[in-house]
Amino acid sequence: MKKYRTLFFDVDDTLLDFRAAENQALKKFFREQKIPFTSQVQADYQKLNRNLWKAYEEGKIDRDEVVNTRFSRLLSTYGQKVDGTLMEKNYRRCLEEGHQRIPGALELISHLRNRYDLYIVTNGVSKTQNKRLRDSGLLPLFKKIFSSEAAGFQKPMRQYFDYVFARIPGFSADQGLMIGDSISSDIKGGQLAGLDTCWFNPEMKSNLTAFVPTYQIQQLDELDRIL
Repeated sequence: MKKYRTLFFDVDDTLLDFRAAENQALKKFFREQKIPFTSQVQADYQKLNRNLWKAYEEGKIDRDEVVNTRFSRLLSTYGQKVDGTLMEKNYRRCLEEGHQRIPGALELISHLRNRYDLYIVTNGVSKTQNKRLRDSGLLPLFKKIFSSEAAGFQKPMRQYFDYVFARIPGFSADQGLMIGDSISSDIKGGQLAGLDTCWFNPEMKSNLTAFVPTYQIQQLDELDRIL
């Protein structure tokens, strides 16, 4: 078994339950805005949001365009004209309250922290991710958080990982493992950067890409057996 020294963890739907946090935040946000939050509105938002983040991962748009236009684009399809930046600010406040952990996350990270160098690598908004991780109790267990916002590049770009690696003293890619739920961001990015990868895939989704992870797990506690 290969010996790793440095473990890189994604945040959303890897350590923190983003879907739960997002659902809670959207309900509160739309209620505050006095806009009916129907199942159709939710589905339309999730499709739009997913496509915007995909475009961001591919380097076609920047992060500000993602977050500051998604609500104005969404509501324009319903005939409403709104300030997208202001809507994002209000939504962000609601989202920051969501810090539900993926089952086993705290136990796993607490167990690993004294055996490995642990880092967070995230495309999420820095302020939001910091607060959610702090409120979840996970933040002090990591050496550092590397956000795409600070790096100026995002997963899966090689430049993002170059930025991260340059800030870890004595780092060697052959001793690093990237753990995350996204093939297009975490697994692809890790492989392009020369890292072994572990796909956290609780729903056992099919991988229809050319990027095959080194490992695949369905529950977080399986990672310890790999290491």
